[in-house]
Amino acid sequence: MEESVARETVELRSLGPQEARERIAALSAVLMDCVEGGASVSFMAPLTRDRADAFWTGVAEGVAAGERILIVAHDRDGDRILGTVQVVLRQPENQPHRADIAKMLVHRAARRRGLGAALMRAAEDAARAAGKSVLVLDTVTGGAAERLYTRLGWVPVGVIPNYALWPQGGFCDTTVFYKQIRPL
Repeated sequence: MEESVARETVELRSLGPQEARERIAALSAVLMDCVEGGASVSFMAPLTRDRADAFWTGVAEGVAAGERILIVAHDRDGDRILGTVQVVLRQPENQPHRADIAKMLVHRAARRRGLGAALMRAAEDAARAAGKSVLVLDTVTGGAAERLYTRLGWVPVGVIPNYALWPQGGFCDTTVFYKQIRPL
């Protein structure tokens, strides 16, 4: 993994509510590419632009409400979003110390450059800055993301068989992970 390459060619930053709304088309392009590439990320294929845009509109509303942080990796010109991850801050009242990591997506054309690791580190930093101490996520068992999370120190809790469907159909197992990012 060459995280230094990613840092030289892309920038990572959080999007505010207005910019999240303005960048829906670019965010949808990344999501649609991931689904087209077979990623099990809550959507079935074919994922239409309207469905993808509706999803990101909801995310932008969550950013505006302070319920989530939206981090993007984009090219130096800022024209193209190459990857994204979300920190879901809104949790039940008995879990104010926890956040979920959601929709860590990297466009297929930008993979194997350390973007996933950079996005995850940025998400952890953002969660820590928001006062969170425990993070939770789930991912397809046996996939590249599972290997990435393990390398980054995430702890697997267990596997849930037949948890979700692949975008083209058929069941896939899911591994649940957690990471303690600061002491309680």
